[in-house]
Amino acid sequence: MRPSPAVFVLLATGAGLSAASLYYNQPILGTIARDFGATPAATGWLPTLTQTGYASGILLFAPLGDRLDLRRVILVKGAALSVALLVAAIAPSLTALAIASLAIGLFATTAQDFVPAAAALAPEGARGKTVGIAMTGLLLGILLSRVASGAVGEHLGWRAVYVGSSGLVACLLVVVGLRLPPMRPAASASYAALVRSTLTLVRRHAPLRRAALAQALLAMAFSGFWSTLAIVLSKEPFVLGSTVAGAFGLAGAAGALAAPVAGTLADRRSPEAVLRAGALLVFGSFLAMALAPRSLAVLIVATVVFDLGVQASLIAHQTIVYGLDPTARSRLNAVLVSTMFAGMAIGSAIATRIVERWGLVGVGALGAAAAAAAWIVRALPAR
Repeated sequence: MRPSPAVFVLLATGAGLSAASLYYNQPILGTIARDFGATPAATGWLPTLTQTGYASGILLFAPLGDRLDLRRVILVKGAALSVALLVAAIAPSLTALAIASLAIGLFATTAQDFVPAAAALAPEGARGKTVGIAMTGLLLGILLSRVASGAVGEHLGWRAVYVGSSGLVACLLVVVGLRLPPMRPAASASYAALVRSTLTLVRRHAPLRRAALAQALLAMAFSGFWSTLAIVLSKEPFVLGSTVAGAFGLAGAAGALAAPVAGTLADRRSPEAVLRAGALLVFGSFLAMALAPRSLAVLIVATVVFDLGVQASLIAHQTIVYGLDPTARSRLNAVLVSTMFAGMAIGSAIATRIVERWGLVGVGALGAAAAAAAWIVRALPAR
């Protein structure tokens, strides 16, 4: 029996709320630093730890999505995420918050369980579009989380951000438990065997390796920008607060709305055309930032365009990867997304070091170089 459209909306919502947990800390880093009397460099490790936890969690937990009922996996990991967010809210020190941030990253991988669930429930011939719908929810959650976090953090304090997000995830799980149907496991091998088989999938599928590398490079640009935006906006010539930094998520959300369109194009045409166009959009956006670092208008437009490029590329890559082996979608997704978030962690680590010296020029140059490398990966002949 084909699931109702409401189920796919639920999957998109679940992916969004889970993924949002990764990014609540970015607009409020300045507030956290003042509360604990820490330096910006010290609090800059929080996004890096969260993304590192996410990349690690993808590899550790992804085999469970192929081995167990995916609905049960979502419920258990979602409950752990809600607890981790609550622990972050009551953290008595920056060290405790850093540990909680790592745990949030580990269990926010629930977002990536919703996406394979959408792919598994999707009718044949519409997988790209269905994955695009789920990814729209995930990407809107990522981008709008900054809007909510910036506003709530400025008016109610950063702890309120984590309390509210913990409650939202708990409410989501209630609805998931009532509406999402049980999902038969796609594989019967042991957990250890599935972990080993993930490496086999990497060796076997060249398109998987290519997709993972290209998306990781684009993720470096993406994360380098968002992890330093609050710092850039707080200084000359902008001198703006966390609410404005969070509101930039609205500009990025405009790009996320194109995700279903990218999925449809990947279904009807070639994903390769979407991928090359996406890399070019990201390159042009970051080059514009580097060349016009004092223009707020350029910064806003570039944010819309590069988010569109990154997200369209991700949808096209997922369309390719999910079609490689229907019995291993969670593991294939694990390789793609864990590599992507490793790229994010590297981008955050590099950008937080260069932004103090070179500002938006440095961040723009980093993003342009990463996007150019991604375009080269997609343009070279396949092997």
